[in-house]
Amino acid sequence: MRSTPDKATDFEKTSKPALGPEHRRSFVIKAIALACGAIATLSPFAAGVWTYLDPLRRQSKASTFIRVVSLGSIPDDGIPRLFPIVSDRLDAWTGFPSEPIGAVYLSREKGSPQVKALSAICPHAGCFVDISAPSDCFRCPCHNSSFTLSGAMIQPSPSPREMDALDCQIDESGQVLVKWENFYTGIATKVPRA
Repeated sequence: MRSTPDKATDFEKTSKPALGPEHRRSFVIKAIALACGAIATLSPFAAGVWTYLDPLRRQSKASTFIRVVSLGSIPDDGIPRLFPIVSDRLDAWTGFPSEPIGAVYLSREKGSPQVKALSAICPHAGCFVDISAPSDCFRCPCHNSSFTLSGAMIQPSPSPREMDALDCQIDESGQVLVKWENFYTGIATKVPRA
């Protein structure tokens, strides 16, 4: 059967999609879904870029002078005394105000205003050293490293180097400031951690 020209035109008219309200609604729904997908994808990407650029690029307080104690609190008898290092600590975005971040042994000789500072961290494995009163030396409780009161190694010792000396200064108000630094343990050279 052959179709007449009038029927062919009716078929062509009915086969063309009508751009009515349903088509517009589906376009709007697809556009909103695409926008939500873009936001959901960009948010973690932006957070990742921020994480990479912010905490890793911040200036560290690791090697700044920190007030430890007043000069009058350190007896001038040459015996080292343990003092905590208290400072604000920042771990990525989390801040910890006035928290102990380490400890230091401070000593000064009779009549001297000069203060000597030694890190309380053993250079062998990072344990805290104690003063052994009977033997008049520093001892590490972890692996029995021994040091003189001036910080030199007593052989035999598993420690690869002597105790880490820290820079120390006294400000105009009589406060002892220590340049607090952590050093890598287990190596013979004194290398500060970043």
